[in-house]
Amino acid sequence: MKSNICTIQKGGLGLETILTEVEKVAAYNGLQKKETLRLRLLAEELTGMLPELVRNFEGSFWMQNNENKYELHVDLSVDSLSKERKQALIDVSAAKKNASAAGFMQKIRDIAENMLLYSEEPNINHFYMPEYMFDYCPDDYHYAYAWTLDHYVSQQHERKADDKEWDQLEKSIVAKLADDVIVGVRGRKVEIIIKKEF
Repeated sequence: MKSNICTIQKGGLGLETILTEVEKVAAYNGLQKKETLRLRLLAEELTGMLPELVRNFEGSFWMQNNENKYELHVDLSVDSLSKERKQALIDVSAAKKNASAAGFMQKIRDIAENMLLYSEEPNINHFYMPEYMFDYCPDDYHYAYAWTLDHYVSQQHERKADDKEWDQLEKSIVAKLADDVIVGVRGRKVEIIIKKEF
């Protein structure tokens, strides 16, 4: 089933309806208290990241499930990135750090923004391509660029990541609870999907 669609407007208007919709879906599907709490925690982490993104974008949120497999979807679109916004993203990428990107979900936000920048400016030096961004379509999704939590964790294992990167993963509610997170870009749209199977 697919839930109602919650509209997200620039500036964050509409975010308050997301948690209500998650609760409705959980109740409709007869989820146990623990399962409902996990879905709500994932939704809270997602909505906590969105205010920074929706300063510039607008879009929608919905949930869908196939039996015990649940997905939280955020679909954001942007008409175009302003010259100033593009430069700000380039500056962040060039510095390889962002003071506001303190947690794991902020890292995901930065990846989404940088993917949009790269899709708008494909001639930008490869240096600006988000870390672990790749050009294949996970599962049945059709993206120009994509990043997945599963692939990221795999890369961290292979590279024997530094303590800071691994510490972010260890502390992240999303990394602990979600089965996967997908960030995909198609044209001027970015989609973030959090998957959870009970």
